[in-house]
Amino acid sequence: MKICLMAVIAGLYLSGAGQEQCPVIPAPVQAVRSAETFLLSRYTGLILDAPELKGAGAYLQQRLLDLKQIPVAVKPADADYIRLSINKQAKQDESYRLAITKKGVNITANSVAGVTNGISSLLQLVSLQKPVNGGVSLEGWSIKDAPRYGWRGFMLDESRHFMGKAKVLQLLDWMAFYKLNRFHWHLTDEPGWRIEIKRYPKLALLGGLGNFTNPTAPAAYYTQEEISEIVHYAAQRNITVIPEIDMPGHATAANRAYPQYSGGGNEQHPDFTFDPGNEGTYGYLMNILREVNLLFPSGMIHLGGDEVSFGSDKWIQHEGVKKLMQTHSLKDLKAVERYFMERMADSVYSLHAGLLAWDEMAAVNLPKDKTIICWWRHDQPRQLQLALDKGYRIIVCPRLPYYFDFVQDSSHRMGRKWGKAYAPIKDVYNYKAESLIADQKQQAQVLGIQANLWTETVTNFNRMDYMVFPRIAALAEAAWTTDALKNYDGFATRLKMQLPLYRDAGIYFYNPFDPSEIPEPVFFRRDTRSLSAQEN
Repeated sequence: MKICLMAVIAGLYLSGAGQEQCPVIPAPVQAVRSAETFLLSRYTGLILDAPELKGAGAYLQQRLLDLKQIPVAVKPADADYIRLSINKQAKQDESYRLAITKKGVNITANSVAGVTNGISSLLQLVSLQKPVNGGVSLEGWSIKDAPRYGWRGFMLDESRHFMGKAKVLQLLDWMAFYKLNRFHWHLTDEPGWRIEIKRYPKLALLGGLGNFTNPTAPAAYYTQEEISEIVHYAAQRNITVIPEIDMPGHATAANRAYPQYSGGGNEQHPDFTFDPGNEGTYGYLMNILREVNLLFPSGMIHLGGDEVSFGSDKWIQHEGVKKLMQTHSLKDLKAVERYFMERMADSVYSLHAGLLAWDEMAAVNLPKDKTIICWWRHDQPRQLQLALDKGYRIIVCPRLPYYFDFVQDSSHRMGRKWGKAYAPIKDVYNYKAESLIADQKQQAQVLGIQANLWTETVTNFNRMDYMVFPRIAALAEAAWTTDALKNYDGFATRLKMQLPLYRDAGIYFYNPFDPSEIPEPVFFRRDTRSLSAQEN
């Protein structure tokens, strides 16, 4: 009965019978348009029905001012209003209802997160209308909506090329616009360390020097004050920020600052690892994680754990590692790696935080209720299955199609390909992780999906925009909308309506409907700490 009902709803939604297609991305579960309209103007009042909605209200006020120069003030009930409400008796989730009538706009939800999702839909409807006499006329939509996945993520690598606070805040605005709610922030790797640690200042001052294309670039990093500002900004938009402090590999920048903790590497990846045989390494890293955990209230830390074999060959030459192997009966370097990760995972758990790691860590024995595995190797579905069999919760982010540093057009040469394969927007939209999981019970272990932008080839803001837009919209709908309601042709129609928004915002985007279009170069204002990224 449930399947049949969803099929009927999908048929109505896609055919337009009973309702016009709503222009919002991602596609709502149900959206019906009435003949009524509402004029949003500077006279419109904002009503907050609960004190905990203050942050969501501030987000709405700020974006209405940014998008349409409409100042909406908080005031008591009036006939001309936007009302934000929470149903505190219901189970907390991210669902929402948005109703636009001639009297006003009502957004009701079971949580602040749900209200924020409703705000994002309202902001899209506002964005698509042209101002008239300082106001915006809104069509009378009634929307009932809820997400498919609880984890709708985007990862930005800033070790290889640093983008800076202003660009990250802009990215967070677009993530919220499309209801993406997890920002995975890759802050440390070989080229640069991008987070201030008070106890170890050289991590930022020396480890922050250089980038992937220019090893002599000035130090570029985020101060703890900047991180706190970004985390707060994200929280107002229902976005949780998860930091990644990569270990035991990808540690070159850290080892440049504090070489006494280096485990060595090879010619291609020098000083690539932390030293698992040095007892001081564990205390050093624990001190770092303590500060990181204080900065990020998400209660989650990503420890990487990937590609350690790129630089672990030198471990066997360390007397400390030899002693470690003997003491703990570790038969090979892989066992040493697992020992290290299990010990550092315990450090994370002791901070009352959950652990995230790349899929290489699926083989490590970690508490399944405190650990999330990010499956990224699309050519190794066995790693996905191993993680599922061990009971881990999963984030699906395979290279193809969810690595956004892969090109999105077969003719593009700057960027990555897998043989001849790449990541066009249609593949981002249509990817079905569940097709790889035969056991339906195990499908419930999938928390959601995430796109990752690695920045070896992303040297400036225009390049970042070009790789992200408009694929971020396809990612959002893939993460939010059920398969029964998804339709690529309908999505494409709605996406065409969004392209003028990119132009107005100065986004240097790829146009999948006219690949020959060359956007106007955009010169984005930089932060003082973002000088290591090449100029546009």
